[in-house]
Amino acid sequence: MQAVAEALFESLPEGYQERLGRPGEYPFTRGVYPRMYTERPWTMRQYAGFSSAEESNARYRYLLSQGQTGLSVAFDLPTQLGLDPDHPLSVGEVGKVGVSIASLEDMRTLLEGIPLDRVTTSMTINAPANMLLALYLLVAEEQGVSWDKVGGTIQNDILKEYIARGTYIFPPGPSMRLITDVFAFCAEKVPRWNTISISGYHIREAGSTAAQEIAFTLANGIAYVRAAIEAGLDVDVFAPRLSFFFAAHNDILEEAAKFRAARRMWARIMRHEFKARDPKSWMLRFHTQTGGSTLTAQEPLNNVVRTAYQALAAVLGGTQSLHTNAYDEALGLPTEKSALLALRTQQILAYESGITQAIDPLGGSFYVEHLTDKLEAEAQDYLDQIAKLGGAVAAVEAGFFQKEIEESAWEFQRQVESGKRIIVGVNRFNNPHSPLNEPTPVQRISDELAQRRKAQIQAFRAKRDGQSVQNALEALRQAARGRENLMPYILESFRRLATLGEICGVLREEWGEYQPSY
Repeated sequence: MQAVAEALFESLPEGYQERLGRPGEYPFTRGVYPRMYTERPWTMRQYAGFSSAEESNARYRYLLSQGQTGLSVAFDLPTQLGLDPDHPLSVGEVGKVGVSIASLEDMRTLLEGIPLDRVTTSMTINAPANMLLALYLLVAEEQGVSWDKVGGTIQNDILKEYIARGTYIFPPGPSMRLITDVFAFCAEKVPRWNTISISGYHIREAGSTAAQEIAFTLANGIAYVRAAIEAGLDVDVFAPRLSFFFAAHNDILEEAAKFRAARRMWARIMRHEFKARDPKSWMLRFHTQTGGSTLTAQEPLNNVVRTAYQALAAVLGGTQSLHTNAYDEALGLPTEKSALLALRTQQILAYESGITQAIDPLGGSFYVEHLTDKLEAEAQDYLDQIAKLGGAVAAVEAGFFQKEIEESAWEFQRQVESGKRIIVGVNRFNNPHSPLNEPTPVQRISDELAQRRKAQIQAFRAKRDGQSVQNALEALRQAARGRENLMPYILESFRRLATLGEICGVLREEWGEYQPSY
């Protein structure tokens, strides 16, 4: 099959060959690797985390035993906001949408029995990303795994939090400093770690179009690269460890074209705008998650089909790793059964569908190439507008991204309500007596967990050397007032058994909290 594809490529006009390119070659329209997925499939990295570290650890070990090939950690809202579980603002949220992590003891429990030299882990954490990475590295150290053997990703993308998601803590300036600190630290100490996952997923889930998802994500990426260069880092030292995170929604061909356009645009930006010389710096490597906002509470089993088609779109577009949503996520946290079915969806796609037998099977399709060019042109128009505003940070502060996404979300909803856009089982073919509407078991997190976690963190604080903790936190405070890399101070604070809330509390006192002005 691949030989046929190569023969067809050779028959294309010379100019078209150059524009389209070969898989694994600049501008990477057809993928960043020359043989994917014919030698091995994408990484199956199911996003999971709920309740306590003990329960999440059990779910991770279960999924790994069922063939999952990488971990992806979901944290609860207090953790995402740098709050300990006994903080007044944590009430009602502990363990509800992810796992509650506040200390080295918690992270040790979360990763118990998981070999960190063999399993790569993605952690969806942004404002306190440095802190969760520090905890992960300390557990690896305890396992006897040297940091140069640890692989994984932290999301670490604060700009999209201001734009679309809302779990920010600090103002943009200090937040960008934390991000570039991770770039520099990992380039020297943790070379296999992906230091950021520049996320279009949450932008798309907030209501953006495919073109906006490309443009706003790449604009944020440009801002991070510029900040790192201004901090004195060599682009070819940190850029090969940048990664991206996109959504896969229902329009299969548009989604596949979106990924192709994003790759091509990023390659040109890195090569020509930032003068990167290493081809690895030009590559847009990305994780994909199927669209949570596309899932419906009505006839929830239909979501199995939606997720399968979205996963197909991601694979046709050349993703490096993939999460498939569970069918019951419009109702609650995935059950063990629905989480396993989501993983099986990927495995059937990889091992039964034949999709891995050809590299970039859609390459050269007139319609797909037309869509790729169209999305690239629309995304470039947005990038030009953002540049005129002064870049991504200025556009965030002006509310540009937020306004554009709100208008796109409203237009989508207007089309649904008018019937112009069909959602099966919702505004068309919606039978309230359908057997597909039979009750679905839903996993709920008991409020008892919050009391248990509150007692755990208080007991943790009581058994440590309080003066040693205070000394480490004071050293962090002084470093935050200067220009030093903060990662060593954060690591030392956790070694002395400071909590996440205490470390973030020091930085809150020094830097303040971000307050939107738009």
